[in-house]
Amino acid sequence: MKLLKIILSLTILFMLSSCVLTKLVTVPMRVGGAVISIIPVAGNTMHDVIDESADIIDDVPL
Repeated sequence: MKLLKIILSLTILFMLSSCVLTKLVTVPMRVGGAVISIIPVAGNTMHDVIDESADIIDDVPL
């Protein structure tokens, strides 16, 4: 049972060290940007900035 926990922990560690980690950060940013885009006039500008920031974070090499 202890070996199974170690293997599972290592598997999760390797998965989080790649693009999964950046997706955990950027998906909430993109959802927040979509919600903010509802606001008239300033919403679209703020959405574009948040979306551009999320794209940059997605490009970070981990």
